[in-house]
Amino acid sequence: MQFQVPQFIEVEDKIFGPFTFRQFIYLIGGAGIAFLAYRSLPFFIGVPIGAAALGLGAALAFFKYNSQPFVQALEYGFFFFIRSKLYLWDSEKKQRTKKKEDVVAKISPLSIPKLSDSKLSRLAWSLDIKERLEDAGASDDEITGNKPEANRNRVSVIQTARDARINPYA
Repeated sequence: MQFQVPQFIEVEDKIFGPFTFRQFIYLIGGAGIAFLAYRSLPFFIGVPIGAAALGLGAALAFFKYNSQPFVQALEYGFFFFIRSKLYLWDSEKKQRTKKKEDVVAKISPLSIPKLSDSKLSRLAWSLDIKERLEDAGASDDEITGNKPEANRNRVSVIQTARDARINPYA
């Protein structure tokens, strides 16, 4: 047997014209509070309270904060203020240990960019460097890293990040 799988399960149904049930309740609730404030309180107090109720109802119905409904942002804010908080303070300053990469960066005359672990980004970086060297007129031995014994002590123009970590004086 074939079954139809619902596809748009995150979209609420429009029940009251262009409004969902939840939007309709927020708007009716805000309008009801505004009407009660206008009718039961003096004019100069009832109008601002009614306007605030209408604004809150509209915000609850339509406004999204960080792609989340505004009611959820209000809930998070409410619980932030009423729940206890734990504040930690470490009075001891921790000494930073020197990493091997920091030492290599100070010794090496070349600036080595930080590369991600992605093979694609390493390949793109090495191809870009090779193109620049070819444009500058570097020989094939310098580009590939094959150096004659006479040039072993000279600092190479091209050096990959892996080579620099293994032997910074190559």
